[in-house]
Amino acid sequence: MFKLGSRRAVASAFAAPRVSPSIRVPGIAQQRRALSIHEYRSADLLRKYGIDVPKGAVAHDAAEAEEVAKTIGNSDMVIKAQVLAGGRGKGTFDNGLKGGVRVIYSPTEAKMFAEQMIGHKLITKQTGAQGRLCNAVYICERKFARREFYLAILMDRATQGPVIVSSSQGGMDIEGVAKEHPDAIVSTYVDINVGVTDEMARKIAVDLGFSEQCVEQAKDTVQKLYKIFLEKDATQIEINPLSETSDHKVMCMDAKFGFDDNADYRQKEVFSWRDTTQEDPDEVRAAQSGLNFIKLDGDIGCLVNGAGLAMATMDIIKLNGGHPANFLDVGGGATPAAIKEAFELITSDQKVTAIFVNIFGGIVRCDAIAQGLINTVKSLNLKIPIIARLQGTNNEQAAKIISDSGMKIFAIDDLQVAAEKAVQLSKVVKMARDIDVGVEFTLGI
Repeated sequence: MFKLGSRRAVASAFAAPRVSPSIRVPGIAQQRRALSIHEYRSADLLRKYGIDVPKGAVAHDAAEAEEVAKTIGNSDMVIKAQVLAGGRGKGTFDNGLKGGVRVIYSPTEAKMFAEQMIGHKLITKQTGAQGRLCNAVYICERKFARREFYLAILMDRATQGPVIVSSSQGGMDIEGVAKEHPDAIVSTYVDINVGVTDEMARKIAVDLGFSEQCVEQAKDTVQKLYKIFLEKDATQIEINPLSETSDHKVMCMDAKFGFDDNADYRQKEVFSWRDTTQEDPDEVRAAQSGLNFIKLDGDIGCLVNGAGLAMATMDIIKLNGGHPANFLDVGGGATPAAIKEAFELITSDQKVTAIFVNIFGGIVRCDAIAQGLINTVKSLNLKIPIIARLQGTNNEQAAKIISDSGMKIFAIDDLQVAAEKAVQLSKVVKMARDIDVGVEFTLGI
């Protein structure tokens, strides 16, 4: 069943991750509410904190890419598509170009690949078939590593504090390492009141396998990464690989950062870096309307006020054999305008075969909600069945309004009965669609 947490964390738990940590460590329950930023932004942030990264810069068009490559002044470089998804190197663009990460040897090649990447969608194992739009490329010098390690700092709910996850087997599929060699993954829990001490950071560096001349720099790097984590309200800092280069320097070769959405009011600069083109457009639209909306894979749309009630609603749908199509919390202000916006978001998903409205009328009266519901169904000309459970202030008047409307909205007081009805009607509509029979005919409306 679905478990309860804070509103945003709960909603995020059901979403396909925007850019979630690449590794899932057994026994560590991680936060997943996070703003993700592009790699070039992460590299700039690392530089500000005195952490070594390869020389590089972002380009938003082919001509700029050529100039960036000239400025780097190196004949051995890498061009990386700036798409918020894992597996870029093995991805394919919608124009047929293979690989979102390519080695290049001249400004001319930088220009050529930038032309083929920018403005096209990159399809990876994390994006799904629709891919994600590449609006920029990051060009950096290519550094050669003697050793490659993995290091991440995450929030661990079990201990309610940060955890440093490290592995001597970096620079590769860390999920595969965790699965095949779990002993290679080491978790170091941090007391947030003490922080990362010299002793702790030095032990991590030694245990990873840095050579003696690099241990102190590696120790400093771990502590600086933790400083970013703390000062910027991060939920995830993932460095893969964290490398010891051939000239014995400690460098962060690739970075993936996530930041707590609830800290947006005090991390103005970080949140100004949000790239909404990388997010689900419906979720962006919902956020602009003050709705907490996360798409799921089911077919029963949910419209609920309050995160706890939303979780209970999804629980009971699952318990009755159904599958929620979304998490949608309209909050305390379940106004007619909010209900209309919510319905438009839910019904934009063609998989939805029924909608379960479960509202507790406290601040907002149930009769006002019922009228807004009826007006919305009329204006959108909805044909799929709607099950409405309205409890609280003026719920009896609400039931009468729905009954007198003459519309086929199923007003049910009992939560279990309402859930059963939602699942039943969803199956009926799905069957009707499969045999190409009208929903109105099937439901007798």
